[in-house]
Amino acid sequence: MSKLVNEDYPKQDKPVSDNQLKKIAEAQYKAEQASKIDKPKGFPTEIVELPSKGKLYPEGHTLSSGKIEMKYMTAKEEDILTNQNFIKNGTVIDKLLQSLIVDPIKVEDLLVGDKNAILVAARILGYGQDYTFKYVNPTSGEEEEVTVDLTEADDKELDQNLLIEGKNEFEFELPTSKMLITFKLLTQEDEKKIEAELKGLKKLNK
Repeated sequence: MSKLVNEDYPKQDKPVSDNQLKKIAEAQYKAEQASKIDKPKGFPTEIVELPSKGKLYPEGHTLSSGKIEMKYMTAKEEDILTNQNFIKNGTVIDKLLQSLIVDPIKVEDLLVGDKNAILVAARILGYGQDYTFKYVNPTSGEEEEVTVDLTEADDKELDQNLLIEGKNEFEFELPTSKMLITFKLLTQEDEKKIEAELKGLKKLNK
């Protein structure tokens, strides 16, 4: 008759504490999350420079280097772009960028300006630098078709003299009251919080 329990395995003299169990569970969770990350293997990648130059991210953060590595689009990213669930809940762009970015970061950590630059880079890498669209000419009032070169779009330069100790904080003097205020540039996470708060306010107004 076979043994169901390995009696030869050494028994522990002391029971495992709650703190030890917690650490074991956390380690297992982190290992599981790391295994779920779909890292590109064999796909060509490009280094994209961030408009912020990485100066508005905490020291030691991956984005503080001012550069980010992203891969070219594949059929997987095409499926993300056409996923109706992602489109309806407004997460399709975040899902796309998270799939394209090779570096281990969260899209929520990106400054809005950096996110827009990465999105333009993804468009160039996936479909080319020429972007064609239609608009109504304000002079003639007629609809015209225009093609622009996305690689010629310039980043808005950051005035580093306004930075406070290299943090995502800026000082500005109000023109009328002359009061000195401090503000920050929004990240993707900030935008989500604002959007959630606005939705809550709409419900209250009703």
